[in-house]
Amino acid sequence: MDAAKEIENGRAGRKRVAGLLAAALIEELEVAYGQLASPPEVQSVRGPETGLVMVRGRIGGGGAPFNLGEVTVSRATVRLASGVIGHAHALGTDRRKARLAAIFDALWQEDGQKEFVERALLWPIAVRLADEERLKAEETAATRVDFFTMVRGED
Repeated sequence: MDAAKEIENGRAGRKRVAGLLAAALIEELEVAYGQLASPPEVQSVRGPETGLVMVRGRIGGGGAPFNLGEVTVSRATVRLASGVIGHAHALGTDRRKARLAAIFDALWQEDGQKEFVERALLWPIAVRLADEERLKAEETAATRVDFFTMVRGED
């Protein structure tokens, strides 16, 4: 594999991990943290802190951009004793969630911990999200009306 593909695969992996950690419930993070053989030595680099982020939208999904509004976001950046840096952002004001997510982001980057983070945290989050999406699709499908099968009554 050439270097460019390896870098791109690494970015896609980090993007997936960041998305799953942002969607994690605090309970999922705490359970996985409790399963660590030994808690890592962690130094805060930034935060955790809470602020506002402007959310932008596009008219019709692809048209002119506009400011939709502001959302509350908590973020944290940590450094492990090995020097690996982890970042996390999470909707809401739960600073503990942002810190734990940043710790798991850093642990995921370490070869010795990556498999644990995938198995104990990321996989269960992905399964939960897929189940929630499937349930939502089923509930939506139950309310669908097929207008092409309706009889007009002019026969």
